[in-house]
Amino acid sequence: MTTTVAEGQPIQLTARDFKGKVDPDWCPGCGDFGVLNSLQRACSELGLRPHEILMVSGIGCSSNLPGYINAYGMHTLHGRSLAVATGAKMANHNLHVIATGGDGDGYGIGGNHFTHTARRNVDLTYVVMNNQIYGLTTGQVSPTSRDGMKTKSTPFGNVEMPINPITSAIMNGATYVARGYSGDIRHLTELIKGGIQHKGFALIDIFSPCVTFNHDNGHPFFKDRVQKLEDEGHDTTDWKTACEKAMAWGDTIYTGLFLQTGAQESLDQREPVLDDGQSISARPLGLTDEQCERLIQFMM
Repeated sequence: MTTTVAEGQPIQLTARDFKGKVDPDWCPGCGDFGVLNSLQRACSELGLRPHEILMVSGIGCSSNLPGYINAYGMHTLHGRSLAVATGAKMANHNLHVIATGGDGDGYGIGGNHFTHTARRNVDLTYVVMNNQIYGLTTGQVSPTSRDGMKTKSTPFGNVEMPINPITSAIMNGATYVARGYSGDIRHLTELIKGGIQHKGFALIDIFSPCVTFNHDNGHPFFKDRVQKLEDEGHDTTDWKTACEKAMAWGDTIYTGLFLQTGAQESLDQREPVLDDGQSISARPLGLTDEQCERLIQFMM
């Protein structure tokens, strides 16, 4: 894809153009490297420019990602990335808002925001690096850890049933629901591209193995089991079948696009305040310079 610079000269953006100034500090072999690679490729292949993208994250290993990609970025509070991302998207419709994080950040601490962002169908993309463990805090059970899994916080085995992010997203009203595997970058790139292009809330849940603290669900586990829905001709408008496929967890675990629908308008399309189509960030502030200065001094 091509874009233009101020002088009008066409340039070719590549994934390298989206490389951040800071190198990732993830463990060697971490699945998050594949997710970062796929995100950079997706942005370049869609012809996006860094200043058109806002990356928002919470807390965790995967939530460090905004620092590793060349775009606007916000490293926010644990579990609160979707709240911040919603505000940013509603204020500036021109931004491509992408929230990133992990399963603990997104489905545990941030589970409430996950539910309500989906039902509101906020027009943003949520990329969750699901490693089924709390990696940053060195290996405790997470909301997606399997039943019976032994971790530092469950030495005798996990007694809680794991959440299913795919069925949860579908039931809560998300209009683009996909699952990828960080070891298949080409497939994952296509899923992320589809999520960014989709009008509405897009979830891409990604198997991103933690090679340091989760030895139950590593790369060999997923390589032997993942199977693409596309290979079976799955109907992405059939939510019942999508849920059935999402619940498969055995010799076959499905990846791909489970559901996509345009039946529900996104939140910005339904909000009367935004009927004129103008982003809130582009509207006159309605305050005098003196009032703005007083507010700034008060906040300082």
